[in-house]
Amino acid sequence: MKLRSYQHAAVRAIEAEWRDHRSTLLILPTGCGKTLVFSEIIRRAFPRRALVLAHREELVFQAREKVETMTGWRVDIEMGESRAEMACMFGGPRVVVSTVQTQASGGDGGGRMTRFDPRLFGVVVVDEGHHSTSATYRRVLDWYTGGNPDLRVVGVTATPDRADEEALGQVYETVAYDYEIADAIQDGWLVPITQQMVHVEGLDFSSCRSNHGDLNGGDLAKVMEYEENLHRVVSPAIEIAGDRRTLVFAASVAHAERMAEMFNRHRPDMAAWVCGKTPRDDRRKTLAAFAAGRVQVVCNCGVLTEGFDNPGVEVVIMARPTKSRSLYAQMAGRATRPADAIAHDLNDHESPEARRALIEASSKPSCLIVDFVGNSGKHKLCTSLDILGGKVSEQTRQLALKRLQTGGPVRVDEALLAAAAQEEEERQRQAARRARLTARASWTAQTVNPFDTLDLQPVAQRGWDRGKRLTDKQAALLRKQGIDPDAVPYHHARQLLNELFRRWDEGLCTFGQAKILRKRGLPTNITREEATKQIDAIAAREGWKKPEVAA
Repeated sequence: MKLRSYQHAAVRAIEAEWRDHRSTLLILPTGCGKTLVFSEIIRRAFPRRALVLAHREELVFQAREKVETMTGWRVDIEMGESRAEMACMFGGPRVVVSTVQTQASGGDGGGRMTRFDPRLFGVVVVDEGHHSTSATYRRVLDWYTGGNPDLRVVGVTATPDRADEEALGQVYETVAYDYEIADAIQDGWLVPITQQMVHVEGLDFSSCRSNHGDLNGGDLAKVMEYEENLHRVVSPAIEIAGDRRTLVFAASVAHAERMAEMFNRHRPDMAAWVCGKTPRDDRRKTLAAFAAGRVQVVCNCGVLTEGFDNPGVEVVIMARPTKSRSLYAQMAGRATRPADAIAHDLNDHESPEARRALIEASSKPSCLIVDFVGNSGKHKLCTSLDILGGKVSEQTRQLALKRLQTGGPVRVDEALLAAAAQEEEERQRQAARRARLTARASWTAQTVNPFDTLDLQPVAQRGWDRGKRLTDKQAALLRKQGIDPDAVPYHHARQLLNELFRRWDEGLCTFGQAKILRKRGLPTNITREEATKQIDAIAAREGWKKPEVAA
């Protein structure tokens, strides 16, 4: 199976990090093929064996199927009554997939992980890696890394929660590749998100306590199960969803059941509901009816956030407000996959513009996320801006939020672009009033601003970057480009390095060439060959000797 450009880049980035570090993190949004990426990592790591850890049964079976398809190898499962044949250094499966619960429990002493000699494996993949900060995951990872100094670990996750980032930095030494939902939408791999905020009179979350960075489940359920609130949520949801396939996230099992009942009052057999205790066969039948269009709405409590793929979902009803960016991203991600009819056709188009046009002309040009707004009190509840606005300033997010609060459906990417333009206009007005202004505070000592040269917007610091330092090789690479690594914080230095690697991989002009072109107001998003021709012409025209530029 052919990998997409960002998937190739992710694989190369992980392997590059493993040269100097034992563990690294991959951020890849729902619908962008994280299982394909780690399957390719596993294939390239052979003859080293691989262990894949997950926390849910569905993810275990999905991983086995995808790895077997990608590699053609035998994959064993270690879970429940299934036991992998891994008794010696030779023979047996090349890949084992297991739940972390299985690894940590059962067996003699330390759990079933003690069945395995850590030296049997060369790679450990942690699916849904944002769970790695739990004590159970840490104990399992410590068993394997402690018994094998040559072992390499990669965690794979969608957008992690801000509260988890610093803790993730204690588990993973680096972030190899960060490709978030906004990137995938811009590149034409996922459908754009339209946000609609519905103000519900009387919906009050101010009394909800917080647990582990999110609203207390019991407190939230009481608010959402209140009879008046049920009607105030379901009635607009019916009107907004129309005849589109809709997934509803509920605050409790009772909440999911009651909402399905109310949908069905509107139209018999319109909706169904599932939860963690729904028998597996019943859940499978319900989701099959949903996929076939016989059921329009499925209400669920905590079971369809991970491992559920249905490209036909067009609307997500967030009847389970959250403070967790990770959970919000998982729920919203159920609707961002393109329509099934064009999913494979996207791979045939090289340019993002062509892919976006294909999505725009499809039966699913966008998806809709519906949030219900009330009195949140001291809580900062997530919206689509939290998963799409990670690479813009807080001021831009606040300006975009005002656009989303108009009450109607608003394309989030367009709101962010408009807000960024508004912020830039204000910045330019302020700059005009001052005689001297540096472009970036971090670069006051630099004569050339590398962010301007490479047309980059500096990203905000993420929790896992705190206290980190560049390796000697990374610092030397920046110096070779004429960038002082001591004049910029770690997270900006890593951003610059990633951009330099991307430009090299895609054959774009070097940083040195970009400096010459940018100084003359010329575009820098051109190939190295084209840049060489333009610089030769500039040198001839201006009568100067072309300088040597770093590769």
